[in-house]
Amino acid sequence: MKKTILTGIRPTGNLHLGHYFGAGKTWRDVQDEYDFYLEIADVQALTDNFENPDKVRKNIYELTKDLLAIGIEPEKVHFFVQSKIPEIAELTVFYSNLVTVSRLQRNPTVKTEIAQKKELFGNDGESITYGFLGYPVSQAADITAFKGEVVPVGDDQLPLLEQCREIVRKFNSIYGETLIEPQQLLSNASRVKGLDGNEKMGKSLGNAIYLVDDEETVKNKIMGAITDPNKIKKDDPANPDVCMVYYYHKLVNNEENVNTICNECKKGARGCVQCKKELIEAMNNFLKPIQEKRKFYDEHPEEVDKILEKGTAEAREKAIETMKEVRHAMRIDY
Repeated sequence: MKKTILTGIRPTGNLHLGHYFGAGKTWRDVQDEYDFYLEIADVQALTDNFENPDKVRKNIYELTKDLLAIGIEPEKVHFFVQSKIPEIAELTVFYSNLVTVSRLQRNPTVKTEIAQKKELFGNDGESITYGFLGYPVSQAADITAFKGEVVPVGDDQLPLLEQCREIVRKFNSIYGETLIEPQQLLSNASRVKGLDGNEKMGKSLGNAIYLVDDEETVKNKIMGAITDPNKIKKDDPANPDVCMVYYYHKLVNNEENVNTICNECKKGARGCVQCKKELIEAMNNFLKPIQEKRKFYDEHPEEVDKILEKGTAEAREKAIETMKEVRHAMRIDY
């Protein structure tokens, strides 16, 4: 029997290179090894997009097309929409009794995201909603509703998974051994930096290359990428390690070309414009097969509907089974 793996992604925009190298590639590579549930987390997206539901609704389909385009196969993976599984909401309510507000406030991931919101929006945190503060509880419900045994995470998400494990242990200690304590599948991929050198690539920062970006968009973005500020003239030696153009060459170009670029850069044997033009070509070559596959789903939206309907039905069936066990354990299976 294959172990069950559960992961999710919020439908707030298209996938960018950070999503692909940080998570999507790993999901594609392990889809043969597990009984894989992939959640389009629209309810969680609404925790900080509650005033823009049309954005979330539209991106359910945009995101699904991106995931299919990078090679995640609906024959191997259950694609499902979070809001279509009411058992998750029910579990979230039950779990909310097992977690204190102070524990949620101490969660390192939540603390970091709250600090980012304060910095981004210039408020004092008073606008943080109950739903946002409690999203780790909802995530625990996401995982356990499907008896998730493995969860792929990065280092920054480990506190969320530990919160889930705490909830599982608390539930089982009160009601008996019912839920499975999930284990992490740690990604060895590092976070992809933005074109501006920021440690994080993101839509709000305007420093991302998206998998749907056309050739002209890619060109304009790369031509504005940060290079070594100490390289003034074309033939000045430079440090490729501080150049975002070289950084992206390492992601999408072949090893031989990368080594040549590095050596020429250090010797002052190449200019930044030449290097950017070569990256534009390499990036478009990398994106082309993804975009060609995505085009099929753009032209056949009914196929996306079928995939989501089928995967959601399969996920719902699994969640219903889990809730029967949970209600029985809690003595509320009237």
